[in-house]
Amino acid sequence: MQQIKRNVLLNPGPATTTDSVKMAQIVPDICPREKEFASLMDDMRKDLVRIVHGDLDKYTAVLFCGSGTINMDICLNSLLPEGKKVLVINNGAYSARAVEICEYYGLPFINLKFPVDEQPRLDIIEQVLKENPDIELVYTTHNETGTGILNPIREIGALVHQYDAVFAVDTTSTYAMRPINIEQDNIDFCMASAQKGLMAMTGLSFIVGNIELIKKSASYPKRSYYCNLYLQYHFFETTGEMHFTPPVQTIYAARQAIKEYFEEGEQAKWERHTQVCDAIHKGIEKLGFQEVIRRELQAGLVVSVKYPDDENWDFEKVHDYCYEHGFTIYPGKIAGQDTFRLCALGAITAKDIEQFFEVLEEALRVNHIVVNVK
Repeated sequence: MQQIKRNVLLNPGPATTTDSVKMAQIVPDICPREKEFASLMDDMRKDLVRIVHGDLDKYTAVLFCGSGTINMDICLNSLLPEGKKVLVINNGAYSARAVEICEYYGLPFINLKFPVDEQPRLDIIEQVLKENPDIELVYTTHNETGTGILNPIREIGALVHQYDAVFAVDTTSTYAMRPINIEQDNIDFCMASAQKGLMAMTGLSFIVGNIELIKKSASYPKRSYYCNLYLQYHFFETTGEMHFTPPVQTIYAARQAIKEYFEEGEQAKWERHTQVCDAIHKGIEKLGFQEVIRRELQAGLVVSVKYPDDENWDFEKVHDYCYEHGFTIYPGKIAGQDTFRLCALGAITAKDIEQFFEVLEEALRVNHIVVNVK
């Protein structure tokens, strides 16, 4: 196999991939309508359900061509009956994106906002559910990727089901990293993209959800043609194919990534991500940076770091120095405060993080930046 230059991506996705996943895209040209390709996708759909410990008689996976936001669009526009309302539990940029999707479709919704550096309050959520019996769909994010905060989805899901609503969770930055049990976590629909926890390539997204609820949605208003969950599910079930042209090579890469996921094992993979995140915390503390989110509220996958109070600080210069040395960091803004993010995603190890902080320390020194220690 040809040696491929390795970059360590500490941005929140796409993630660093293995060479074997990259090379899996090099396959003989094939028409995606062939039975061989349909069989490949059928196996993948089952494996995607298995990753969240779903019962294959109750849950299915539906594949789409697009980035993670397509999943949000699909769930919100497809799973709301006529005359009902969406409750968006919003404590970050990605929940706020769900609000924007509701606005674009003209869906009735409640934007239940919480501080971006705090978890949602269960008592307030319950009060809103109690006061609004027309809420049919509740939507939130598992790990708010903009901040790294972990939301209590199991507890929220229990409340949602207590009030007979459907619970959809954006698990884009937790799926195949933090262990998820779709039944025990009270999730009706979760979603992700191949380029994050699976450590595959951008362009393939998927929704794992309750089969009966998908079938029920067939009678709901049709708000989108390309982004309709039941339409895609039904086409898979009757033909074995995507309704529209799939990202063929990306799917081959995802198949290899799923194979490598099961070879590494759920717990071992989570332990590796945890070790990477611990190394990030250690490096941040050593250099004197400050984190935005309290450690006990973090998902263990994304760390948001405050810009240092130094007139010489220039994120672009620091980014470019790190990039030239094989490491990518990513900017962000939280409640008006400039930050950058370091993420424990992808095929990386604690050793990679130790090497990164050596480079980051050099970048600070070269640019005459002093980080104020707390």
